[in-house]
Amino acid sequence: MGTTKPLNTVLIGLGMVADTHLQAIANLQDIVHLKGVYTRNQDAAQAYTHKVEETCGYGCEVYPSIEAIAADTDLDFAIILTPPNARLAIVEAFTEAGLPMLMEKPIERSYAAAEVIVSMCEARDTPLGIVFQHRAGGSSSTLRQKIQAGELGKLGMVNVYIPWWRDQAYYDEPGRGTYARDGGGVLMTQAIHVLDLMISLTGEVSEVQAMCRTSAFHEMEAEDFVSAGLTFKNGAIGSLMATTASFLGSSESITLHFDHAVAEITRGLCKLNWRDGRSEEFGEDTATGSGANPMAFGSSWHGTMIKDFAESLIEKREPLASGRESLKVHQLIEALVASSNAKAAVEV
Repeated sequence: MGTTKPLNTVLIGLGMVADTHLQAIANLQDIVHLKGVYTRNQDAAQAYTHKVEETCGYGCEVYPSIEAIAADTDLDFAIILTPPNARLAIVEAFTEAGLPMLMEKPIERSYAAAEVIVSMCEARDTPLGIVFQHRAGGSSSTLRQKIQAGELGKLGMVNVYIPWWRDQAYYDEPGRGTYARDGGGVLMTQAIHVLDLMISLTGEVSEVQAMCRTSAFHEMEAEDFVSAGLTFKNGAIGSLMATTASFLGSSESITLHFDHAVAEITRGLCKLNWRDGRSEEFGEDTATGSGANPMAFGSSWHGTMIKDFAESLIEKREPLASGRESLKVHQLIEALVASSNAKAAVEV
């Protein structure tokens, strides 16, 4: 990285995914140091410092406010884990201070609101990265290289299948699956990861025709089932099915049909079947939280995202998933919902 001193960071928001980030930071001690934590419940933050000490082997401070974090010139970047409806004031404070941010998806609850955050960071020259950890899988980067090198030929068809499960207790948590806090249902909270990975491999979508519904298996405000046809800017066509109503839940997959081969990524493992009879596999079989336990996955992909963001600050380059790049999946999700509402094809 060109330095021997780890970069100081802070965890903001100590909900479900905080432990994953904490474990990832513990595995990156020569790169990142957790200087402190913050959540509005100061007692919960203080209690979390004990977990930090147990996991990382060192203590950390509790910040009293977002303003105190922004004022700490010893911090190199912040990791923001709050729900998307709590982001704007944090981003305003940190961009004023020039504090870089690595942010859990989604950026905000709508494309317009997400674009405001991205533009604010760009206008104030504050680096912004988004935790789209599916991009971090070894199979994804290897396949992307093969596609960019032209080895597989032209892309003709895409199939995305996300048959996940969440029980009703998951949606009974305050704010879950609502537009006010989460910005939507399965698209914004679960499928967004796979759709972002898809876009990074296929290029952007130009048109969608979708049906978004809430199944009989959940009581919730937003959608838990989506079926859609996709047309890509490069001329390929495709299909999408995403749900959290498929009991017990099984692995998501992206299948890409090229002139010379068919590539299928499932749980981080890529199978490549060449049309001349050859086959190969690369990557690793990794759990992604497809069943009732949404946290049933490891921290290695998150670790890759944190490491990449830290190194991007030192090397003064774009992170693996920048704010501007991450707007593409927000735009796609908005078009899918609009298409369903209009009962017609919609341009992205």
